[in-house]
Amino acid sequence: MSGIQNYINHVALVLDASSSMSHLSGKVVEVADQQIEYLARRSRELDQETRVTVYVFADNVECVIYDKDVLRMPSLKQLYRAGGMTALLAAALKSQRELAQTAQLYGDHSFLTFVLTDGQENVSHRCPDAPFSNPLELTDAVAKMIATQDDNWTLAVLVPDQMGRREAMNCGFPKENIAIWDATSTQGLEEAGQVIQEATEKFMVGRTKGIRGSRAVFSTGAQTVNQDTIKAAGLTPANPAKYELIPVSRAAAIRDWVTESGHTYGTGRAFYQLSKPEKIQARKQIAVMEKKTDRVYTGPAARALLGLPDVEVRVKPDHNDDFTVFVQSTSVNRKLVPNTQLLLML
Repeated sequence: MSGIQNYINHVALVLDASSSMSHLSGKVVEVADQQIEYLARRSRELDQETRVTVYVFADNVECVIYDKDVLRMPSLKQLYRAGGMTALLAAALKSQRELAQTAQLYGDHSFLTFVLTDGQENVSHRCPDAPFSNPLELTDAVAKMIATQDDNWTLAVLVPDQMGRREAMNCGFPKENIAIWDATSTQGLEEAGQVIQEATEKFMVGRTKGIRGSRAVFSTGAQTVNQDTIKAAGLTPANPAKYELIPVSRAAAIRDWVTESGHTYGTGRAFYQLSKPEKIQARKQIAVMEKKTDRVYTGPAARALLGLPDVEVRVKPDHNDDFTVFVQSTSVNRKLVPNTQLLLML
């Protein structure tokens, strides 16, 4: 008799503890503790086991908590001290190498790591945890490691500026697994914590749909939709007799355009095409349409497919060659954008 497949998440925080983080050290502890509280709550609600690992890095890389049950996590107050330089590459390599030694028996295991840094790599070549002393070899080692990780591994990084973003991309981090945060203020760190929380929510909800890892963890937009994610989310297309696609040729209120097109307007039945970044409330339904076939997918899983948490979140339209995203309108006056489409559920 086979047992139930447990979802087991291994979430790691790899935190910059270089001297330049000193002015934020209290806030780092607060944000990390909040993230752990949130993980504990969502683990209970989604019935997923979550184990937390914390690394801090400066001149060296130190694991201060390893694979500990999130429900038994201490505060990081006694474990985080800032001082030294930035062994960023050594931290990425050591954290992933050591986590790879974690047993993955009897369960559906998935690994999610967030690296947070306020500066550029500058000392890994002298770090005892680095496999090479040549900076170029270190960069190549990180890129090779990321490229060869299994599909149940997600490695993301938060950097302070565009230069940090370029360096992260040179190291092989997927573009949508890199976020920029404001490293100059406690508010910036608080916002970074919110970004990590939203990404974690997307990850944990995705786990319930069979998605094991992500190369677009910070993305909440159309480019996250493809045949693989649709299949993993278990979505089935809506009955074509139950909806109609209506071209929008000029700016008009949504109710007016529906009635002009010969239909009766009903609140919640009309979906506008996402064409600019905007906030989408938790109660709003989402639909995605495959351009090639005009197949439409709807339901709660369509929200999860875009990585939308059950809270209000800002979503980008993003160009996607294969799929179009539609958002439910509950307003009769929603202005439609010319040269888009309207999806009407009949």
